[in-house]
Formats: sequence, structure tokens, C-alpha cells
Amino acid sequence: MKILVLNCGSSSLKYQLINMDSKTLLAKGNYERIGENEAFLTHKVGTEKYIIEKSVLAHDEALQIVIEQLLSKEYGVISSLDEIGAVGHRIVHGGEIFNGPAKITETVIEQIAECGEFAPLHNPAAVLGIKACLKLMPTIPMVAVFDTAFHQTMPIENYLYPIPVEYYEKYRVRKYGAHGTSHSYVSKCAAKLMEKDIKDLKIITCHLGQGASLCAIKEGKSLDTSMGLTPLGGIAMVTRSGDLDPSVVTYIMEKAHIAPEEMNTILNKKSGLSAIADMVPDFREIEEKSREDEKAKIAIDIFNSTVAQYIARYAVKLGGVDCIVFTGGIGENQSNVRESICRQLEFMGVDIDSKMNKTKGEAKQISSTTSKVKVFVIPTDEEMMIAQETLELVQ
Repeated sequence: MKILVLNCGSSSLKYQLINMDSKTLLAKGNYERIGENEAFLTHKVGTEKYIIEKSVLAHDEALQIVIEQLLSKEYGVISSLDEIGAVGHRIVHGGEIFNGPAKITETVIEQIAECGEFAPLHNPAAVLGIKACLKLMPTIPMVAVFDTAFHQTMPIENYLYPIPVEYYEKYRVRKYGAHGTSHSYVSKCAAKLMEKDIKDLKIITCHLGQGASLCAIKEGKSLDTSMGLTPLGGIAMVTRSGDLDPSVVTYIMEKAHIAPEEMNTILNKKSGLSAIADMVPDFREIEEKSREDEKAKIAIDIFNSTVAQYIARYAVKLGGVDCIVFTGGIGENQSNVRESICRQLEFMGVDIDSKMNKTKGEAKQISSTTSKVKVFVIPTDEEMMIAQETLELVQ
């Protein structure tokens, strides 16, 4: 069965078409900077890469162009949409409604939309992707796979906030986390690389991308994670503030006469590293500029030090750490960022090998042979896991 996996982010649409009979990738791509004039699609088939520069304002427009590439007579991989057996959608937030994957129905779509208040940059985009798929492929079964599901193993003391408990009981205000599919995948890969049973390991995974989160994993289960009620919590990200003194929010709202909806937009889309650096929301450009621009340097320093602090915090919570894993667009590709973070953790016995660290696109140990804590770069493969869960549920 061929399964199309869609991952609609706040400003991107990633996709993979996978033949699950042979576990082979037929095509993949990423529509970046959706909503901007510089939007472009990178479509890959085997070793061939095609760049389609076309401005799109929304995810439904982007999906239509993606489908055109899959069907293209020049470099497409299917001749008809009927060849697609199912579609698996990555959904960032399932609240406490979803503890596992779910077949998409009108009710499920409504519930995903309801959880959108917890993931305002992602769930609404995912709903648009689902509706666009239903319009283009109405007879093909579809499955929602939730990033929050992996973190449902967190003990209550790690997900309950120190506020009146009635807000949890009435409104389910608690920590949910995100990137669960990625954290689960790379932790399993790390255990294989170490040739150990994951149940015997204490692992800290760092999914660092436009959205970023860390996870403390013990015995193969999520013990704690950095993102909170929404993907806004945790470390400072490219456009998101991350953790703040709560009074910062109420103070600004009062002083600047800002409504909650506007404040939510500021914290999610106009804050973070790009706000500090006063640059476009692209980590690669900010990191490159940090070599000569003071504001960009400060932004990168904040990012690196905050990640290191979370790793140290989770080492305490785990009672030690056997390995640290870097993944995600930044984690997999930005060697300078990895080295800076690891240098701050030398007191824990982390010893990064600068030569080994010069790597991209492969699962590899980047710590020295004498490092007390193993450090790995592991490219995540959320799509394959989503495809597998989609296949199991459909069958």
C-alpha cells in the first residue's frame, strides 16, 4: 500500500509518499515559507531534486501544487490518486481526547479543531490539510497521528501546573508536550546504536527546528518534556517566546492595551530569536549572521544556553543520563549549535568530538570515545512512523 504522509506546520507543508510493502520512499518534499512571497517547494524523487518557486498564501494552495508534482508526467511517481491507499496526517495536539491515532471523521476533525486553541500555529493548518485532502481524495481513508500521544506517560507531577487545580479539572490546563513521534523514533534509534535495551537507558532527546522541544525518556517512556499546554512553552524558538515570567504577558497587555488574541499572535509569531535578532524567521540566516551581528549573536547564545540548561535539568530528573540525541532541522544540520550546547555540558562528562561533529544527514555518534555521556545526531523519520501507524489502523 502507498501511503501519503502530510505534516502541516505553521509555515510549511512536508510530505512523503511511501510504499509500505517495500518500506521505500517514492517521493518527498517540503513547501517552505507558506504565506510569504518567497515561498517555494522542494520536490525530491530519488536523487533528483526540483525547485518550484511559487508564492502561496495558505496550506490548501500548497497541497494542490504538491499533488500536481506527484502526478507530473515529467517527474511524478503515480499516474492516479487512486494509487494512494491512505493518508496519514501529523497532528501536533490531541489534548486529552486522543491517546493514539484515529481514523478521520467529521467528529475527529471538529475535535482536532477544538485542540487548536492549544496549538494555534499547527492544528488549524492541519485541519486545512485534512479538508483539502478530503476534497481532492474523498474516497481514500485518512488517519490522524498525534504528537502529544507519546507524552501521555508523564506522571502527574510532571504535567500538572502549580495553579488552582480547578483549571485542570474544568479546562484541562496541563502540560501536553509535542514532537512525540520524533522523540520516540530517535530514542529507539539511539538504543540500537548503543546496542542496548531502551528500557535500560536514560535518554535526553533534542528536537531542534523552527519549533523545538526536549524530552527526558526513561525506560523508553516520556518522563518530561519542555513544551507545555501549547507548543509555545519551553525554549526560545525562531518565532516563539518559550517560557516567560507570566507577569511579562499581563504587564505588556495592560501597558500596550493588547487583547488576548493579539498577544497570542505576538508570542507565537513575532517573538523568539527572530525578534531578538530583528531578522526574518529563518534560523539558518540568523546563525550565519551571528558571526558578525551582535543582535543575532545574542539570539543564538540564548538558544544554545537554554537548550543546555534544559538538558542539565532533565539529567537531574532522570537521575543521570546515558545519551543525548540531536535531531530536527537545526539539530541535524547546525554543527556549531551542537558544539556550543555540548561545550556547556562538559561538567556533566559530555565531551564532543569536533571532527565527528562535522556531519549532516546521517545517524552518527559525535562524542569522543571517552565521553561519559554519548552524544548522537540522528535524522528523525516521523513520516515513516506515521505511515506505519496509519497502515496498522487502516488495516
